[in-house]
Amino acid sequence: MARVVLAMSGGVDSSASAVLLRSQGHEVIGLFMRTGVEYPSSVAGGEDRSRAEHKKGCCSVRDAWDARRVADRLGIPFYAIDFRSEFDRIIDYFADEYVRGRTPNPCVVCNTWLKFGQLWDFARQLEADCIATGHYARIVMGGEGAELHRGIDASKDQSYVLWGIRRELLPHIMFPVGNSTKQEIRALAREAGLEHVADKPDSVEICFVPGGRHSEVVRARRPEAVRPGVIVDRQGRVLGEHDGIDRFTIGQRKGLGIATGRRQFVLELLPETQTVVVGDYEELLAVGLEAEGVNWLCVPPTKEVEVWVKIRYRHPGVAAVIQPREAGRVVVRFATAQPAVTPGQAVAFYAGNRLLGGGWIARALRE
Repeated sequence: MARVVLAMSGGVDSSASAVLLRSQGHEVIGLFMRTGVEYPSSVAGGEDRSRAEHKKGCCSVRDAWDARRVADRLGIPFYAIDFRSEFDRIIDYFADEYVRGRTPNPCVVCNTWLKFGQLWDFARQLEADCIATGHYARIVMGGEGAELHRGIDASKDQSYVLWGIRRELLPHIMFPVGNSTKQEIRALAREAGLEHVADKPDSVEICFVPGGRHSEVVRARRPEAVRPGVIVDRQGRVLGEHDGIDRFTIGQRKGLGIATGRRQFVLELLPETQTVVVGDYEELLAVGLEAEGVNWLCVPPTKEVEVWVKIRYRHPGVAAVIQPREAGRVVVRFATAQPAVTPGQAVAFYAGNRLLGGGWIARALRE
Protein backbone atom coordinates (compact mmCIF):
# COMPACT_ATOMS: atom_id res chain seq x y z
CA MET A 1 0.00 0.00 0.00
CA ALA A 2 1.11 3.56 -0.66
CA ARG A 3 1.26 6.88 1.16
CA VAL A 4 -0.90 9.17 -0.99
CA VAL A 5 -1.33 12.94 -0.87
CA LEU A 6 -4.85 13.70 -2.09
CA ALA A 7 -5.87 17.12 -3.40
CA MET A 8 -9.18 17.79 -1.64
CA SER A 9 -11.32 20.56 -3.12
CA GLY A 10 -14.35 20.09 -0.89
CA GLY A 11 -16.34 18.57 -3.75
CA VAL A 12 -17.87 15.13 -4.06
CA ASP A 13 -15.21 13.74 -6.42
CA SER A 14 -12.16 14.36 -4.24
CA SER A 15 -14.15 13.39 -1.14
CA ALA A 16 -15.14 10.08 -2.72
CA SER A 17 -11.51 9.64 -3.76
CA ALA A 18 -10.54 9.75 -0.10
CA VAL A 19 -13.10 7.04 0.67
CA LEU A 20 -11.87 4.83 -2.17
CA LEU A 21 -8.19 5.23 -1.30
CA ARG A 22 -8.88 4.40 2.34
CA SER A 23 -10.88 1.31 1.36
CA GLN A 24 -7.92 0.14 -0.73
CA GLY A 25 -5.67 0.32 2.32
CA HIS A 26 -3.64 3.38 1.37
CA GLU A 27 -2.37 5.94 3.87
CA VAL A 28 -4.17 9.11 2.80
CA ILE A 29 -3.12 12.69 3.54
CA GLY A 30 -5.58 15.40 2.49
CA LEU A 31 -4.42 18.73 1.08
CA PHE A 32 -6.52 21.80 0.32
CA MET A 33 -4.85 24.40 -1.89
CA ARG A 34 -5.60 27.90 -0.66
CA THR A 35 -5.55 30.22 -3.65
CA GLY A 36 -6.98 33.40 -2.14
CA VAL A 37 -9.84 33.59 -4.64
CA GLU A 38 -12.42 33.86 -1.87
CA TYR A 39 -11.44 37.54 -1.85
CA PRO A 40 -12.40 38.56 -5.39
CA SER A 41 -11.31 42.17 -4.86
CA SER A 42 -7.77 40.87 -5.37
CA VAL A 43 -8.58 39.78 -8.90
CA ALA A 44 -11.70 41.58 -10.05
CA GLY A 45 -12.10 44.79 -8.16
CA GLY A 46 -14.44 44.09 -5.28
CA GLU A 47 -17.21 41.56 -5.81
CA ASP A 48 -19.25 40.93 -2.67
CA ARG A 49 -17.50 38.27 -0.60
CA SER A 50 -20.64 36.35 0.36
CA ARG A 51 -21.55 36.09 -3.31
CA ALA A 52 -18.11 34.66 -4.11
CA GLU A 53 -18.38 32.00 -1.43
CA HIS A 54 -21.54 30.60 -3.02
CA LYS A 55 -20.44 30.63 -6.63
CA LYS A 56 -19.94 27.35 -8.48
CA GLY A 57 -16.15 27.35 -8.28
CA CYS A 58 -13.81 25.09 -6.37
CA CYS A 59 -11.63 27.25 -4.14
CA SER A 60 -13.91 29.11 -1.72
CA VAL A 61 -13.90 29.29 2.08
CA ARG A 62 -16.91 26.99 2.12
CA ASP A 63 -15.02 24.45 -0.01
CA ALA A 64 -12.12 24.45 2.44
CA TRP A 65 -14.53 23.85 5.32
CA ASP A 66 -16.25 21.01 3.46
CA ALA A 67 -12.90 19.35 2.73
CA ARG A 68 -11.86 19.54 6.37
CA ARG A 69 -15.15 18.00 7.51
CA VAL A 70 -14.58 15.06 5.14
CA ALA A 71 -11.03 14.55 6.43
CA ASP A 72 -12.23 14.68 10.04
CA ARG A 73 -14.98 12.15 9.39
CA LEU A 74 -12.59 9.75 7.67
CA GLY A 75 -9.86 10.30 10.24
CA ILE A 76 -7.13 11.34 7.80
CA PRO A 77 -4.53 14.10 8.26
CA PHE A 78 -5.47 17.35 6.56
CA TYR A 79 -3.40 20.35 5.51
CA ALA A 80 -4.44 23.66 4.00
CA ILE A 81 -1.46 25.09 2.14
CA ASP A 82 -1.09 28.67 0.93
CA PHE A 83 -0.58 28.68 -2.84
CA ARG A 84 -1.70 32.27 -3.38
CA SER A 85 1.53 33.50 -4.94
CA GLU A 86 1.66 30.55 -7.33
CA PHE A 87 -2.01 30.96 -8.24
CA ASP A 88 -1.43 34.66 -8.85
CA ARG A 89 0.79 33.65 -11.78
CA ILE A 90 -2.16 31.80 -13.31
CA ILE A 91 -4.39 34.86 -13.06
CA ASP A 92 -1.66 36.97 -14.68
CA TYR A 93 -1.37 34.43 -17.50
CA PHE A 94 -5.15 34.56 -17.94
CA ALA A 95 -5.20 38.35 -18.28
CA ASP A 96 -2.12 38.48 -20.51
CA GLU A 97 -3.56 35.96 -22.98
CA TYR A 98 -6.71 38.04 -23.50
CA VAL A 99 -4.57 41.15 -23.99
CA ARG A 100 -2.68 39.22 -26.71
CA GLY A 101 -5.93 38.41 -28.51
CA ARG A 102 -5.85 34.78 -27.39
CA THR A 103 -8.32 32.76 -25.30
CA PRO A 104 -6.64 31.17 -22.26
CA ASN A 105 -7.33 27.84 -20.58
CA PRO A 106 -6.44 28.37 -16.92
CA CYS A 107 -7.62 24.87 -15.89
CA VAL A 108 -4.86 23.26 -17.96
CA VAL A 109 -2.29 25.64 -16.50
CA CYS A 110 -3.55 25.06 -12.95
CA ASN A 111 -3.31 21.30 -13.38
CA THR A 112 0.18 21.55 -14.87
CA TRP A 113 1.69 24.08 -12.47
CA LEU A 114 -0.17 23.41 -9.23
CA LYS A 115 -2.09 20.16 -8.95
CA PHE A 116 0.59 18.06 -10.63
CA GLY A 117 3.54 20.36 -9.98
CA GLN A 118 3.45 21.99 -6.56
CA LEU A 119 1.34 19.14 -5.19
CA TRP A 120 4.00 16.60 -6.11
CA ASP A 121 6.71 18.78 -4.53
CA PHE A 122 4.69 18.88 -1.30
CA ALA A 123 4.10 15.12 -1.46
CA ARG A 124 7.82 14.42 -1.71
CA GLN A 125 8.42 16.48 1.44
CA LEU A 126 6.06 14.07 3.20
CA GLU A 127 7.85 11.07 1.63
CA ALA A 128 4.64 10.13 -0.16
CA ASP A 129 4.63 7.58 -2.96
CA CYS A 130 1.79 9.07 -5.00
CA ILE A 131 -0.51 12.03 -5.45
CA ALA A 132 -4.22 11.73 -6.23
CA THR A 133 -7.02 14.00 -7.43
CA GLY A 134 -10.72 13.66 -8.16
CA HIS A 135 -10.35 13.96 -11.92
CA TYR A 136 -12.34 11.62 -14.14
CA ALA A 137 -9.38 9.99 -15.87
CA ARG A 138 -7.42 6.76 -15.47
CA ILE A 139 -3.82 5.58 -15.21
CA VAL A 140 -3.42 2.33 -17.15
CA MET A 141 -0.27 0.23 -17.46
CA GLY A 142 0.67 -0.41 -21.08
CA GLY A 143 3.59 -1.31 -23.28
CA GLU A 144 5.31 2.03 -22.59
CA GLY A 145 4.58 1.95 -18.85
CA ALA A 146 2.02 4.19 -17.18
CA GLU A 147 -0.48 5.71 -19.62
CA LEU A 148 -3.18 8.35 -19.11
CA HIS A 149 -6.62 7.28 -20.38
CA ARG A 150 -10.08 8.81 -20.53
CA GLY A 151 -12.41 8.29 -17.58
CA ILE A 152 -15.06 5.57 -17.85
CA ASP A 153 -17.86 8.16 -17.63
CA ALA A 154 -17.61 9.80 -21.05
CA SER A 155 -19.88 12.67 -19.99
CA LYS A 156 -17.46 13.60 -17.18
CA ASP A 157 -14.10 12.68 -18.73
CA GLN A 158 -11.48 15.30 -17.82
CA SER A 159 -8.43 13.91 -19.61
CA TYR A 160 -8.44 16.89 -22.00
CA VAL A 161 -7.18 19.25 -19.28
CA LEU A 162 -4.42 16.88 -18.14
CA TRP A 163 -2.14 16.79 -21.19
CA GLY A 164 0.40 19.11 -19.53
CA ILE A 165 1.40 16.61 -16.81
CA ARG A 166 5.04 15.54 -16.98
CA ARG A 167 5.22 12.00 -18.32
CA GLU A 168 7.60 10.86 -15.59
CA LEU A 169 4.93 11.63 -12.97
CA LEU A 170 2.33 9.21 -14.40
CA PRO A 171 3.50 6.22 -12.29
CA HIS A 172 3.01 8.39 -9.18
CA ILE A 173 -0.55 9.57 -9.96
CA MET A 174 -3.89 8.07 -8.93
CA PHE A 175 -7.36 8.97 -10.20
CA PRO A 176 -9.64 7.01 -7.83
CA VAL A 177 -12.96 8.05 -9.44
CA GLY A 178 -11.87 7.43 -13.02
CA ASN A 179 -13.37 3.93 -13.15
CA SER A 180 -16.78 5.10 -11.92
CA THR A 181 -19.69 7.18 -13.16
CA LYS A 182 -20.71 10.41 -11.49
CA GLN A 183 -23.90 8.78 -10.24
CA GLU A 184 -21.90 5.99 -8.61
CA ILE A 185 -19.57 8.49 -6.96
CA ARG A 186 -22.45 10.48 -5.46
CA ALA A 187 -23.97 7.25 -4.13
CA LEU A 188 -20.62 6.24 -2.63
CA ALA A 189 -20.36 9.58 -0.82
CA ARG A 190 -23.83 9.14 0.67
CA GLU A 191 -23.03 5.61 1.84
CA ALA A 192 -19.88 6.93 3.52
CA GLY A 193 -21.91 9.48 5.50
CA LEU A 194 -20.69 12.46 3.49
CA GLU A 195 -24.13 13.90 2.82
CA HIS A 196 -22.86 17.49 2.93
CA VAL A 197 -20.88 16.92 -0.30
CA ALA A 198 -22.80 14.04 -1.93
CA ASP A 199 -25.17 16.34 -3.83
CA LYS A 200 -22.92 19.36 -4.06
CA PRO A 201 -23.09 20.95 -7.55
CA ASP A 202 -20.15 20.45 -9.88
CA SER A 203 -17.71 23.30 -10.39
CA VAL A 204 -18.77 25.00 -13.60
CA GLU A 205 -16.94 28.33 -13.44
CA ILE A 206 -13.33 29.41 -13.48
CA CYS A 207 -12.83 29.93 -9.77
CA PHE A 208 -11.36 33.46 -10.02
CA VAL A 209 -13.79 34.78 -12.66
CA PRO A 210 -16.87 36.30 -11.00
CA GLY A 211 -20.05 35.22 -12.74
CA GLY A 212 -18.12 34.25 -15.87
CA ARG A 213 -17.23 37.89 -16.56
CA HIS A 214 -13.65 37.37 -17.61
CA SER A 215 -13.19 40.95 -18.83
CA GLU A 216 -13.48 42.20 -15.23
CA VAL A 217 -10.38 40.20 -14.33
CA VAL A 218 -8.49 41.39 -17.40
CA ARG A 219 -9.36 45.05 -16.76
CA ALA A 220 -8.45 44.84 -13.09
CA ARG A 221 -5.08 43.23 -13.86
CA ARG A 222 -4.12 45.00 -17.09
CA PRO A 223 -6.14 48.26 -17.30
CA GLU A 224 -3.45 50.00 -19.33
CA ALA A 225 -3.68 47.35 -22.08
CA VAL A 226 -7.40 47.67 -22.74
CA ARG A 227 -8.09 50.07 -25.61
CA PRO A 228 -11.05 50.72 -27.95
CA GLY A 229 -11.01 49.61 -31.56
CA VAL A 230 -13.16 48.74 -34.53
CA ILE A 231 -15.04 45.70 -35.79
CA VAL A 232 -14.46 44.99 -39.48
CA ASP A 233 -15.28 42.34 -42.07
CA ARG A 234 -12.68 40.50 -44.18
CA GLN A 235 -12.77 43.31 -46.72
CA GLY A 236 -11.87 45.86 -44.06
CA ARG A 237 -15.25 47.57 -43.96
CA VAL A 238 -15.94 49.03 -40.52
CA LEU A 239 -19.11 47.53 -39.02
CA GLY A 240 -18.89 48.93 -35.51
CA GLU A 241 -16.73 49.84 -32.54
CA HIS A 242 -15.77 48.12 -29.28
CA ASP A 243 -14.08 49.08 -26.00
CA GLY A 244 -11.50 46.26 -25.91
CA ILE A 245 -10.67 42.96 -27.63
CA ASP A 246 -10.68 41.25 -24.24
CA ARG A 247 -14.47 40.99 -24.59
CA PHE A 248 -14.18 38.72 -27.65
CA THR A 249 -13.07 35.21 -28.53
CA ILE A 250 -12.80 33.31 -31.81
CA GLY A 251 -16.15 31.84 -32.85
CA GLN A 252 -18.22 34.25 -30.75
CA ARG A 253 -21.57 35.16 -32.29
CA LYS A 254 -23.58 36.88 -29.56
CA GLY A 255 -22.80 40.23 -27.99
CA LEU A 256 -20.86 41.65 -30.93
CA GLY A 257 -22.73 44.95 -30.86
CA ILE A 258 -23.24 45.11 -34.63
CA ALA A 259 -26.24 44.63 -36.94
CA THR A 260 -25.54 43.35 -40.44
CA GLY A 261 -28.71 41.44 -41.26
CA ARG A 262 -27.01 38.05 -41.05
CA ARG A 263 -25.17 35.96 -38.47
CA GLN A 264 -21.59 37.07 -37.94
CA PHE A 265 -18.82 35.30 -36.04
CA VAL A 266 -15.50 36.51 -34.67
CA LEU A 267 -12.83 35.24 -37.07
CA GLU A 268 -9.71 36.96 -35.84
CA LEU A 269 -8.41 39.33 -33.14
CA LEU A 270 -5.59 41.76 -34.00
CA PRO A 271 -4.11 43.11 -30.74
CA GLU A 272 -1.66 45.44 -32.52
CA THR A 273 -4.53 47.53 -33.87
CA GLN A 274 -7.27 46.38 -31.45
CA THR A 275 -9.27 45.16 -34.44
CA VAL A 276 -11.98 42.49 -34.32
CA VAL A 277 -12.52 40.73 -37.66
CA VAL A 278 -15.90 39.09 -38.24
CA GLY A 279 -17.44 37.03 -41.02
CA ASP A 280 -19.75 34.20 -42.01
CA TYR A 281 -19.70 30.71 -40.55
CA GLU A 282 -17.93 29.28 -43.61
CA GLU A 283 -15.06 31.71 -43.01
CA LEU A 284 -14.73 30.33 -39.48
CA LEU A 285 -13.82 26.85 -40.69
CA ALA A 286 -10.22 25.66 -40.53
CA VAL A 287 -8.61 22.62 -42.13
CA GLY A 288 -6.06 22.30 -39.35
CA LEU A 289 -3.92 24.10 -36.83
CA GLU A 290 -0.39 24.65 -35.64
CA ALA A 291 0.29 23.94 -31.96
CA GLU A 292 3.21 24.96 -29.75
CA GLY A 293 4.45 23.98 -26.30
CA VAL A 294 3.57 20.35 -27.01
CA ASN A 295 3.91 17.87 -24.14
CA TRP A 296 3.98 14.15 -24.88
CA LEU A 297 2.68 11.48 -22.51
CA CYS A 298 4.01 8.78 -24.82
CA VAL A 299 7.19 8.21 -26.79
CA PRO A 300 7.21 11.37 -28.96
CA PRO A 301 6.42 10.56 -32.60
CA THR A 302 9.07 11.38 -35.18
CA LYS A 303 6.85 11.03 -38.24
CA GLU A 304 3.28 11.64 -39.31
CA VAL A 305 0.71 9.81 -37.18
CA GLU A 306 -3.09 9.45 -37.24
CA VAL A 307 -4.86 10.54 -34.04
CA TRP A 308 -8.15 11.81 -32.65
CA VAL A 309 -8.00 15.43 -31.51
CA LYS A 310 -10.08 17.70 -29.29
CA ILE A 311 -9.76 21.46 -29.64
CA ARG A 312 -12.09 22.42 -26.76
CA TYR A 313 -13.27 20.70 -23.61
CA ARG A 314 -16.79 20.12 -25.03
CA HIS A 315 -15.53 19.41 -28.53
CA PRO A 316 -16.58 15.89 -29.62
CA GLY A 317 -13.26 15.42 -31.37
CA VAL A 318 -12.25 14.75 -34.95
CA ALA A 319 -9.90 12.39 -36.76
CA ALA A 320 -6.67 14.09 -37.78
CA VAL A 321 -3.07 13.63 -38.82
CA ILE A 322 -0.31 15.26 -36.78
CA GLN A 323 3.05 16.16 -38.25
CA PRO A 324 5.84 16.75 -35.69
CA ARG A 325 7.95 19.86 -36.13
CA GLU A 326 10.97 21.22 -34.31
CA ALA A 327 10.94 23.09 -30.97
CA GLY A 328 7.85 21.44 -29.50
CA ARG A 329 5.52 22.29 -32.37
CA VAL A 330 3.17 20.14 -34.45
CA VAL A 331 0.93 20.68 -37.46
CA VAL A 332 -2.53 19.11 -37.23
CA ARG A 333 -4.64 18.38 -40.32
CA PHE A 334 -8.32 17.57 -39.68
CA ALA A 335 -10.21 14.91 -41.61
CA THR A 336 -13.13 17.39 -41.64
CA ALA A 337 -12.87 21.18 -41.38
CA GLN A 338 -13.59 22.49 -37.87
CA PRO A 339 -15.06 25.83 -36.70
CA ALA A 340 -13.59 28.16 -34.09
CA VAL A 341 -10.00 26.94 -33.88
CA THR A 342 -8.95 29.34 -31.16
CA PRO A 343 -5.38 30.49 -30.46
CA GLY A 344 -4.56 30.10 -26.77
CA GLN A 345 -6.84 27.11 -26.28
CA ALA A 346 -5.54 23.56 -25.86
CA VAL A 347 -5.50 20.75 -28.39
CA ALA A 348 -5.30 17.18 -27.06
CA PHE A 349 -4.22 14.11 -29.01
CA TYR A 350 -5.75 10.66 -28.48
CA ALA A 351 -5.24 7.10 -29.68
CA GLY A 352 -8.50 5.44 -28.71
CA ASN A 353 -8.95 6.15 -25.00
CA ARG A 354 -5.29 6.96 -24.44
CA LEU A 355 -4.21 10.59 -24.14
CA LEU A 356 -0.98 10.90 -26.09
CA GLY A 357 -0.30 14.53 -25.26
CA GLY A 358 -1.33 18.01 -26.23
CA GLY A 359 -0.28 21.58 -26.79
CA TRP A 360 -1.40 25.18 -27.20
CA ILE A 361 -3.11 26.28 -30.40
CA ALA A 362 -0.90 28.91 -32.03
CA ARG A 363 -2.91 29.51 -35.20
CA ALA A 364 -5.62 28.06 -37.41
CA LEU A 365 -4.81 26.76 -40.87
CA ARG A 366 -7.27 27.82 -43.59
CA GLU A 367 -5.69 25.86 -46.44
